[in-house]
Amino acid sequence: MADPIKIDIWSDIACPWCYIGKRRLETALSQFAEGPDAVPVQVEYHSYELDPTAPAEYAGNHAEYLAKHLRASPQQVQEMDRQITDLALQEGLDYHLDDIKVTNTGKAHQLIHFAKEHGREAQMKERLLRAYFSEGRHVGRDAELADLAAEIGLDRDAALSALMQGTYRQAVEGDKARGAAVGVKGVPFFVVDGKYGISGAQPSELFLQALNKVKSDRDQVAR
Repeated sequence: MADPIKIDIWSDIACPWCYIGKRRLETALSQFAEGPDAVPVQVEYHSYELDPTAPAEYAGNHAEYLAKHLRASPQQVQEMDRQITDLALQEGLDYHLDDIKVTNTGKAHQLIHFAKEHGREAQMKERLLRAYFSEGRHVGRDAELADLAAEIGLDRDAALSALMQGTYRQAVEGDKARGAAVGVKGVPFFVVDGKYGISGAQPSELFLQALNKVKSDRDQVAR
């Protein structure tokens, strides 16, 4: 069997474009897998914090946070939210942005690293994004995060212990440093097979083109 094509993804739980980009990539992966002589693909997520200074507990709401953070008017925030909600819906995602609990996402990233060690990285990433954007769950509290870990079949007590002890804090910082080294300045950011960088939630067709290009490059080398 051919070596898998590796896709490294830098993203944040609190990034609405990251969830949309994830869905668009998944569409491309499904199409790629149906092609002739399909090559397996391995996806790995890496931590990135849009606002590492965000408090674990934020007194205001999502709209107030964005208005302050982006220096935008309430009307501008409302329009941005409407546009992103409509785009998410096109990808089958049900955003409820008014219900978002603004928080620091560092602990959520630690939980993804915990899940990675137990073979559930992809499931944990998906669960956290849905919890944040669709369900109004608080992804900055240890107990809530441990509950989410349990929901995908991980040991709740072990997850809670790791979060409380900061077991994966350095792993998160390592991801951020690696991202800076490869030039990640915004998310989502995808690196396909260590060669091709894709910035933003691009259309699924672009991801498919990148995958086919990698496969073509390999076929050329093999001849």
